[in-house]
Amino acid sequence: MKVILLERVAKLGQMGDTVTVRDGYARNFLLPQSKALRANKANLERFENERSQLEARNLERKSEAAAVGEKLAGNTFVVIRAAGETGQLYGSVATRDIAEILTAGGFSAVRSQVSLRAPIKTIGLHEVVITLHPEVEVVISINVARSTDEADRQAAGEDLTGRETDNFEFDEDLDEDEELEDGEDAGSEEGDSEEAGESDESEKAETEE
Repeated sequence: MKVILLERVAKLGQMGDTVTVRDGYARNFLLPQSKALRANKANLERFENERSQLEARNLERKSEAAAVGEKLAGNTFVVIRAAGETGQLYGSVATRDIAEILTAGGFSAVRSQVSLRAPIKTIGLHEVVITLHPEVEVVISINVARSTDEADRQAAGEDLTGRETDNFEFDEDLDEDEELEDGEDAGSEEGDSEEAGESDESEKAETEE
């Protein structure tokens, strides 16, 4: 479907551009969100008549978004989730969760403004891009932890997902101890054999006498 963009849309174009998109994307997102109009003669004339108003409205929204972005950028939001010893979450933190966290923190946001390639599934600090306006993006940090105490430790720079490495090092030490014990046992057996041999030779010498 061909549409006329009423604002800048990432990876599509700028306001006023006529672009071709999938029908579903146009019907489910661009058209109902008033981000575009169907590309036909009537809508093209309508856009040209309203262009100055649309540009003014877009500039106003951009300025408002930039003001919010100055307050939001660089903030860290703590999310408490249950996780295993290695830091793997039993669930996940998705775009909806982050939008709700931002709203609870005093910033109005919807899930479509949260950019995540995939849901967060491990504890730790995760950088997330928030799109406040087609031309205004900010980066925030999501601190996912099992408790507020762990969140504070992660914020201080501590890595709480390295316990698996510690266990591995412990296993290596254990293996070395086992090898040492095996070596001592082998040495003991050789010593017993030598003593037995000396005893047999002594008895043989007494018999010959």
